[in-house]
Amino acid sequence: MSGFTVTPVTGLPELREGDDLAGAIVERVELEDGDVVVVAQKAISKVEGRVLSLEGIEPSDRAVELAAGEADPRRIQVILDEATEVVKTRPPFIIARTRHGFVCGSAGVDASNAPEPDTVVLLPLDSDASAARLRDELRERTGADVGVIVTDSFGRPWRAGTTDVAIGAAGVETLRILNGEKDPAGYELHATRIALADQIAGAAQLVFGKLDRVPIAIVRGIDVRGDMTAADLVIPPDEDLFR
Repeated sequence: MSGFTVTPVTGLPELREGDDLAGAIVERVELEDGDVVVVAQKAISKVEGRVLSLEGIEPSDRAVELAAGEADPRRIQVILDEATEVVKTRPPFIIARTRHGFVCGSAGVDASNAPEPDTVVLLPLDSDASAARLRDELRERTGADVGVIVTDSFGRPWRAGTTDVAIGAAGVETLRILNGEKDPAGYELHATRIALADQIAGAAQLVFGKLDRVPIAIVRGIDVRGDMTAADLVIPPDEDLFR
């Protein structure tokens, strides 16, 4: 491998429900076979209508308690509604499991970069399906065999700060399993799995910029074509050592 490039796709408008995301991409970049199109979750959620107004949300007693006078209890209620399990709380902070199996802050509910005040952006209902749809649309329009990764910012146990990880994927090898392979010294690997999609997501975040409103990047020069999904990166609850 001689290296790879990560190129931001700039000039995108503020995205709204029903917008042609694939069309906006192909207008701004010429895709090639093997490219990985990395898309921030909020771009997907906005075009899929996963933006919710807090107006009219009635917070429960639990939401008010968890808000602890420091957060909007309506937003806390949305988090509780999106969660399948509340894993840990330190009011007003909530770590929750989503319907996708992700364990993350606020069940993925986020007010940053929302299109309007008093709105929050929710995770896609099925982010792997979202990636697959976008990949199909891009292939139909360009003929290029590309992969798609949908990303979001997650915290990590024992590490400060967030990094982008893959929450949706199509047409890529998301997890490279090296069990049974031998290193140069002849040692056989028994539990080595490389989260390729997360590494690509983290690289793309470097050109997104949290405040720059660049939600799409093209990663070129690495061959990670495959048929895995982001669901392959989720650890089942019964194997989760952090529970």
